[in-house]
Amino acid sequence: MFDRSKRGEHALLIQPHAGRLEEDVLEEFTDLARSAGASIAATVTARIDRPNPSTLIGSGKLDEVKAMADATGADLVLVNHALTPVQERNLERFLERRVIDRTGLILDIFAQRAHSHEGKLQVELAQLRHLATRLVRGWTHLERQRGGSIGLRGPGETQLETDRRLLQKRVEQLQKRLEKVEVQRTQMRRARVRSEMPRVALVGYTNAGKSTLFNALTGAGAYAADQLFATLDPTVRRIQLPGGNAMLADTVGFVRDLPHELVAAFRSTLSEAREADFLLHLVDAADPLREERIAQVDEVLEAVGAGELPQLLVFNKIDRIEGADVRHDAQDGVPDEARRERVWISARDGRGLELLQSVLGKRLGLQHVTGSVRLPPSAGRLRSRLHQLEVIRSEQADEEGWLIEVDIPIAEAEKLAAGADGQVIRALLPEREPEW
Repeated sequence: MFDRSKRGEHALLIQPHAGRLEEDVLEEFTDLARSAGASIAATVTARIDRPNPSTLIGSGKLDEVKAMADATGADLVLVNHALTPVQERNLERFLERRVIDRTGLILDIFAQRAHSHEGKLQVELAQLRHLATRLVRGWTHLERQRGGSIGLRGPGETQLETDRRLLQKRVEQLQKRLEKVEVQRTQMRRARVRSEMPRVALVGYTNAGKSTLFNALTGAGAYAADQLFATLDPTVRRIQLPGGNAMLADTVGFVRDLPHELVAAFRSTLSEAREADFLLHLVDAADPLREERIAQVDEVLEAVGAGELPQLLVFNKIDRIEGADVRHDAQDGVPDEARRERVWISARDGRGLELLQSVLGKRLGLQHVTGSVRLPPSAGRLRSRLHQLEVIRSEQADEEGWLIEVDIPIAEAEKLAAGADGQVIRALLPEREPEW
């Protein structure tokens, strides 16, 4: 992990050959390094047909990396690949610099971004699980017995065994604390279920603009920045849609090859997506690899149990595409893609937000009915309820009671129709199809 006291470390990047995706993969890895606070000293690409079990890259490329690091003054080497403990140790020994792989880099960014109690617990758990793999083979200097002198006698186990035991104890403590947090989160979800408001989760590849859209729809002040993993802790707010309200959750962004320990550690946070009724899958419309990003997000959703939830693809950042305009691709009549209709918007300048809210309201079944109702003087309680719901367009009083024009969500109308004096509301509802 990066030393928190050191900012702007000079990093040399090692990018394994990625074929046609190499430029895009390298750009994303560069963004990850900068998001962690590093400045890029140089980049070295390496074709790896057969990974070297000792150093990942071959001896010739290793000499090139060492020379480049010396010439640029890099004090850190970042490798866009998972390293085994042996490879990491051998690279550090040869390069005489700290070496961090892709997983370690993402963990460091997460450690910087976590602000909530739950987020910090999850990051620490992921870090310890990552560290545990380094204790297996990486720390050979700890394979010795403690003790020997007065006051220094050990408990009869090696230092490595002691560290493993203490690490495992801390992991168990974190898991128990996270279980308590998950219970609290479950209770909050149940409260939202009892409120009968549909639950919508914002998901998508990191830096697609989820927090910007979240703020635009809710008026919240969630942190939004043009950087990877700007949002780590989930935020839930109520949003107003045509026809009613819903609960919208902003979630952590996904990324290519998200480390498995991160998916496991953030399962409770990602449960906001798993427990949702509907997903707004945000996509950077200006990204040339947007279809691959969609597939990568779908893979993570499958991993956390949210793969079968209905989705609306929201193509954001059309302000970055010349000639692009707001539109809705309904894709009607295509059964396999019915849940993948698309809305094109720009969350930054607000274009298309009304269209998105309208489409989302329809997908959530938040439909309205309008019409006139005649309320007798005895229906004062029903009239009061209509005022509370703010669904009255106009109202006229006469000797027979009130003549009221209403615009009311069907869900609310059905509730009122089931109560006293509900027959006047029942007349507004569309006739249901008979069930055979």
